[in-house]
Amino acid sequence: MRILVPSETRPGEQRVAIVPQVVPKFTALGFEVHVQSGAGRHAFASDDAYRAAGATVIDEDHLAGAFESTDVIASVRPLDYQRASRLRKGTVTVSFLSPVGDIETIRGLRDAGATGLSFDVLPRISRAQSMDALSSQALVTGYRAALVGADRLPSFFPLFMTAAGTIQPAKVLVLGAGVAGLQAIATAKRLGAKVSAYDVRPASADEVKSMGATFVTLDLEALEGSGGYAREMT
Repeated sequence: MRILVPSETRPGEQRVAIVPQVVPKFTALGFEVHVQSGAGRHAFASDDAYRAAGATVIDEDHLAGAFESTDVIASVRPLDYQRASRLRKGTVTVSFLSPVGDIETIRGLRDAGATGLSFDVLPRISRAQSMDALSSQALVTGYRAALVGADRLPSFFPLFMTAAGTIQPAKVLVLGAGVAGLQAIATAKRLGAKVSAYDVRPASADEVKSMGATFVTLDLEALEGSGGYAREMT
């Protein structure tokens, strides 16, 4: 059985679905791993690293044939309609498919008779924890959000005391105390800001306080869902 890792085509996407360190896990199970040349260049994964790990690197000239003959396609973002519609019947795609917001890709998979597995709709239960791909990405998002905020703020995050005067620390409000929110709190705190946070789940107050932030209490309906997660608001 063959797995294909194509280059990402969505604007701004720099991730790659499979890194070289993971390739031996698939080959040990009997899979052939084919990687498009340059697929990992933005993720610091060179073609040589893939070859050393046991993958086959294919160039652009052979990509069309690879799409038509592969069994599984692993990508971060979903394939566009053009790629999805030319898959052979029975091919399985694995990605952050976003089935509600990417109708064209769904139509392409339907027209080709392919199956799409969406990692962003996996249930958050113990049995699926080993397949949780969202938490790691949410952590990076929270970290990055705090850095972008610090960069855009026309002042400073930390307290500065100098002979010329004192600059008070920035006040940062984080909305949501999930994985991304907690990481944003932690990063903003490390940068020296005074951090407050709000979440529709009152139970998250202890987590917010454990990060050194102030939990904002509002007289609103609590939206605590099962498993400690927030339920849908609409």
